[in-house]
Amino acid sequence: MSKKEPLCENIAGEGCGLKKVINIVGGKWKIMILCVIDKEEIVRYGDLRRSVFGITNTMLANSLKELESDGLIHRQQYDEMPVRVEYSLTEKAKSLIPILLQLKKWGESNL
Repeated sequence: MSKKEPLCENIAGEGCGLKKVINIVGGKWKIMILCVIDKEEIVRYGDLRRSVFGITNTMLANSLKELESDGLIHRQQYDEMPVRVEYSLTEKAKSLIPILLQLKKWGESNL
């Protein structure tokens, strides 16, 4: 009889990869933001605001700052008036998208 390998040696420990992922993409909005950017490839703030139903300007702005700080999105600001800012996924985030889509598929089948 084989014993299942634990998800993490210490699920609450700092070294747990699952905990790290939940810390950076957890919450109500970040996964939705990442999926919208993935679908569009390059997206502007207003387009994100319209695409993520129910998100407030404050929550969108905070989520974008955190996702950029965590290395999941790239923010490109152009020297124009009015200011134009575009968001795209980093390679790190692109590698996460298939996992998120599997979660979506699981949710559609099981919830």
